[in-house]
Amino acid sequence: QVQLVESGGGLVQYGGSLRLSCLASGSIFRINVMGWYRQAPGKQRELVATITGGGSTNYADSVKGRFAISSPNKNTMYLQMNSLKPEDTAVYYCKFNAQSGARVGDYWGQGTQVTVSS
Repeated sequence: QVQLVESGGGLVQYGGSLRLSCLASGSIFRINVMGWYRQAPGKQRELVATITGGGSTNYADSVKGRFAISSPNKNTMYLQMNSLKPEDTAVYYCKFNAQSGARVGDYWGQGTQVTVSS
């Protein structure tokens, strides 16, 4: 069973930076795609950034040029967030689409709160 744990959230001022981490425990055979999502109060969860097992990245327009997703190995993923804005305030979740044993599916973390003050 794969479990994901996010860390690195917190309170930061406008223009500040944070780095989120997502660490996976359990046996992962193959990563298809990893991603960061966020959900602000009263809003739907939205995609922030993804990275494939091959290293290709994709970003939401709202974070392009400010956020960077990376993954040094199949158990670890980061989101470097720079030039943070109040509208980036949300709970951030990591998700792996991966194969663990015979199962291929989505694994989610529990979320980490990011709050940006103006």
